[in-house]
Amino acid sequence: MSKVDVIAAHYAASDRGDLAGMLAPLSADTTWTEAAGFPYAGTYTGPGEVRRNVFEAIAADWDGYRFTLAELLDAGDTIVGIGTYSGTHRHTGKSFSARVAHVWTFDGDRLARFEQIVDSAPVIAATG
Repeated sequence: MSKVDVIAAHYAASDRGDLAGMLAPLSADTTWTEAAGFPYAGTYTGPGEVRRNVFEAIAADWDGYRFTLAELLDAGDTIVGIGTYSGTHRHTGKSFSARVAHVWTFDGDRLARFEQIVDSAPVIAATG
């Protein structure tokens, strides 16, 4: 499976609501960075930390939270997913839409790191 296929499978799992499939490309030492200013900002290591600090936190706070992929760019050891986040905050009832880029970096066949770049202002506005 090519690197772009690995990331495409992650996004397909996301569309299905398949958390195990989403976490499948991560190894114990893969780092995952959520952007500063985003509600779940920080760098997490391995699938357990990512599950707890990102995906379970999002599921607790949002209804209908999703990432809609617009483009998937293959740059060899770097794959970039460009799209839009959307959802409705459970406590405020406010919805948002925010542009985002995901930068996936491989070291050989292993996913080494993920970095989120996002317009977090609409997300934060929906939380308050």
